[in-house]
Amino acid sequence: MEKTVVELFAGVGGFRCGFNEVTFDGKEVTEENNWNFVWANQWEPSTKTQAAFDCYTERFGKDSCVCEDIGEVDKTTIPNHTVLVGGFPCQDYSVARSLSNEKGIEGKKGVLWWEIAEVLEAKQPPFVLLENVDRLLRSPSTQRGRDFGIMLRCFLDNGYAVEWRVINAAEYGFPQKRRRVFIFAFHKSTEYFKNIIKQSPEQIVYSDGIFAVNFPIKDAKLEKGNTNISQKEFNTLVDISEGFDFHFFNAGCMVNGIIHTYKVQPVDCNDITTLGDVLETNEVDEKYYLLDEKLEKWTFLKGSKRIKRTKPNGETYYFSEGQLSFPDKLDVPARTMLTSESTTNRSSHVVKDKVSGNLRTLTPVEAERIQMFPDNWTNIESKAMTERRRYFMMGNALVVGVVERLGKYLEKIVEDED
Repeated sequence: MEKTVVELFAGVGGFRCGFNEVTFDGKEVTEENNWNFVWANQWEPSTKTQAAFDCYTERFGKDSCVCEDIGEVDKTTIPNHTVLVGGFPCQDYSVARSLSNEKGIEGKKGVLWWEIAEVLEAKQPPFVLLENVDRLLRSPSTQRGRDFGIMLRCFLDNGYAVEWRVINAAEYGFPQKRRRVFIFAFHKSTEYFKNIIKQSPEQIVYSDGIFAVNFPIKDAKLEKGNTNISQKEFNTLVDISEGFDFHFFNAGCMVNGIIHTYKVQPVDCNDITTLGDVLETNEVDEKYYLLDEKLEKWTFLKGSKRIKRTKPNGETYYFSEGQLSFPDKLDVPARTMLTSESTTNRSSHVVKDKVSGNLRTLTPVEAERIQMFPDNWTNIESKAMTERRRYFMMGNALVVGVVERLGKYLEKIVEDED
């Protein structure tokens, strides 16, 4: 089986950087070429410029990525591939019966999950690895677990079994406290499917599955649950959209429509990477330092507060926030980085500079290091990639080291298919 990959919602190439252990010396990109990325797609609908696409193609070549609305792409024209990867938005996945066809169903327009589902149907890739925010497992708030249930049923209808796990990167030695759910699907035609389903659900989750092998968990058995999402319980996706409600824990698997979910804990990690480890040790530009006149505002933003507010109907309530470290502690991993990083807001990191001892925000290179990209990865020639956009790209990205570990294990899985 060939080690070929299609990358959807490619961003600046986080999956490719991880799978191929990419390095960059400031001039040339070097890939280990463990995997052949045969097609990629990146298109940002909310902006006229395409900074992420520009970065991807400047680093990997002008023909390495397609900049087109994935909803307009004929999925049958996508090259055949062994692994489909992508990090996609957490949206409203609700479905309804089509007004034009009583037997058909339709998803909410613009929701990117349905584009993935179309690729599954058209191309049937043997393996799928996806990344999303962990709140996916409990969305929407009015019907907990419905959205993930719809996803699992789509996988089931296309012949897949699924394993998932919420991974906090910092708990496994990486430099950021970033919690994301990773979803691994494997088609029933694969040898991996035939072998792994011989194990019990607990064995898959606790010892033998892709996540347990690469991100070990404690053997302590905590809370668990199970349910059935097959046609025996829900005839169509519409039925799931209207009636499925289930509490997903942070790990689990689905085989033949039976869902098993477990609350798990990571093993203790002694080898941590801290925020201090990724800071630049040379003198940085003075523009990153906090101005004296803004210190009061920063102190307020980072501090605890209880503010009286009024709702539109006149009802009053109190908005509360706890105190954050100011400056950020350098002996622990970085907090979750958001797209607003470096702007004057509560979530931005503020550090004590290693050279001057003064307070400052992160540099773009430090933001890249927190996500484990090569230094200056987003420092490209395109004018679309402003410095503000560089931070935005990293706030949207994934932790490359997590993907690298999974990619290496997927190599073994694919090699065993032959």
